[in-house]
Amino acid sequence: MSGGPALPAGVFDVLDRPLRECPDRTALVTSSGDATYAELDSLASRCAAALRGLGVAPGDRVAVSLPNDLDIIVAFHAAMRIGAVWVGINRALADPEKAYMIADAGATLYLTSDAVPASLRDGTRVLGLDEWRSSVEAAPPDDPGRTASSQPDPLSPAAIAYTSGTTGFPKGAVHCQAALVMPGAATVARRGWGPELRKGDSLPLTILNMLCLTTLLTAQARATAVIMERGDTSSIVESIRDQRVTVWNGPPAQLHTLLHDPSVSPEDLSTLDEVWVGGGDCPDALRAGFEERFGVRVSRTYGLTEAPALVSIDDLEGTRPSGTSGRPLDHIHIRTGDDGELVLSPTRTGPWAGTYRAFLGYWNQPEATNSVLEGGELHTGDLGLLEGDGHLRVLGRRSQLIIRGGANVYPAEVERVLAEAPGVNACAVTGIPDERLGERVGAVIEPTPGSEPDAAAIIAHCRVALAGYKVPERVVFVESLPRNQMGKVPRDAVLRILQAQRPSTPDAMIGK
Repeated sequence: MSGGPALPAGVFDVLDRPLRECPDRTALVTSSGDATYAELDSLASRCAAALRGLGVAPGDRVAVSLPNDLDIIVAFHAAMRIGAVWVGINRALADPEKAYMIADAGATLYLTSDAVPASLRDGTRVLGLDEWRSSVEAAPPDDPGRTASSQPDPLSPAAIAYTSGTTGFPKGAVHCQAALVMPGAATVARRGWGPELRKGDSLPLTILNMLCLTTLLTAQARATAVIMERGDTSSIVESIRDQRVTVWNGPPAQLHTLLHDPSVSPEDLSTLDEVWVGGGDCPDALRAGFEERFGVRVSRTYGLTEAPALVSIDDLEGTRPSGTSGRPLDHIHIRTGDDGELVLSPTRTGPWAGTYRAFLGYWNQPEATNSVLEGGELHTGDLGLLEGDGHLRVLGRRSQLIIRGGANVYPAEVERVLAEAPGVNACAVTGIPDERLGERVGAVIEPTPGSEPDAAAIIAHCRVALAGYKVPERVVFVESLPRNQMGKVPRDAVLRILQAQRPSTPDAMIGK
């Protein structure tokens, strides 16, 4: 690609530039200590030798369930160097969920700091964290198998990220190394970042998207990744303040907690230039309140596991239309299909043309793969549109579209209005099966702490801003919404709440 951006071929060489230009600069800050680029490279080489010593060969799947610390990052870089396939296993999952993913991926090795699922199939070697560290300590300081001729194919499978499935079992999205480094490359270019960046992350690194947005991003800016082991408010604030974090990535629930915690002062977050947050789940009022109190710009984003990671982000200057999630990164082209679905493909012109690579498909699921990658494009399953100024507006998952009596209702649109109603702290909207209309609109609401929720007032607020068929017909109040590790609200859990609990709206409101 003549004249295009200088890009690493894959994860295996993402450290090459900082190793040439600034080997003694701090690459990582973790609870176990800091590591320079030279030290990170040395540790990754030693870990690669340990993996080879354990019999891991190119293409073998390595499942990992470790805390946010130095171990998981070094193990990831090591696996990429020998051409193994990384399988992140979220620590919060139940044992049967972990066992399913490990078995489905056919992992030959499982590195974990947690209890081992009793149902793990035979053939998977399990190493606890202490045993893994001992293996690394006993390995030669240099990976004997690392040569120029042994570099992995950057287009071969390198990682499997499990995501929710419509069949009740998660699907494994397969990515190559070339795809994993691209979100970082495009974001660093868009932001113009350099060594001054200190990017903080508290979300679990067992999520592949988070690995894409930590060292795979900061290395391309020759900058520093600050890895937060814990996600509670005091730990986040302490890390931001003490480590002089300039960009922090957090879910809306954490932003809300920071905003309403009187113990957090603007001085605590004074080093921040920017906060990232998932766009569709971040109400305008939350963003505005955070910016007003702390003086820190909140950038909404859109991404998905299959992309991988980041697809669009707000600009640092200029307009940010209400309810949008920024502009697509420069390597991605987005179009809207006939049914309103967002479809991704490589940018066709300019220096980034041809650099975007979607995921390779779902692990051992050819029919699902063919459906999502139809025509060589990535069909996201999300509904949305690109506005005239290039901003992306995401309306929700196609599978979550509510069809009420033949009329389409987008949950994101209803949630945006609900979030502005008095006494609403957070909310989630989904369809409730109905014999006559097909579906009705239901809402689960987390009230603002200390408020007395008033369903009638909330419904009245919605009637002013929404067409009648979009107004929630059932409202249930809960102390707190269910959330996964990414801070998102699972829609199946919302439906279960709506069907199990007595609605807060009187029957007279239903259907009006």
